[in-house]
Amino acid sequence: MVHKRLNASRVNRVPMGLARVARYMKGKESQVAVIVGSVTDDIRLEGFTFPKLRVAALRFTEGARARITKAGGECLTLDQLALQRPRGENTVLLRGRKNARTATRYFGTPGASGSTTRPRVRSEGRKFERARGRRKSRGFKV
Repeated sequence: MVHKRLNASRVNRVPMGLARVARYMKGKESQVAVIVGSVTDDIRLEGFTFPKLRVAALRFTEGARARITKAGGECLTLDQLALQRPRGENTVLLRGRKNARTATRYFGTPGASGSTTRPRVRSEGRKFERARGRRKSRGFKV
């Protein structure tokens, strides 16, 4: 049986940075981090030392793979993980932030009461999204 996350769309295979992997795995260094998605490196974290971890993922960027192996850790594919731990013991399943995408800010109904959804507008300014029904000073709302 194919696991639901392995057979997911690209939106649901969220990438995860090394700093977040290290944060979630603090105190669980003996277990294997399993990420169904890409593991990416962050060049902003130059002084950041990555702990010695075993990470299994669909894909690793070159920088992430180099930083994991330099720390003495190991990069595994999900096939290798299935052979080593067929029952999945001592593994931690991690997922990146799904709602971090810019597109999710536009989901929903803009203008509904209490809604924080951003309206899709061609441009900012006087002529856009400022008509009757958008301003209280312009009388009646449709």
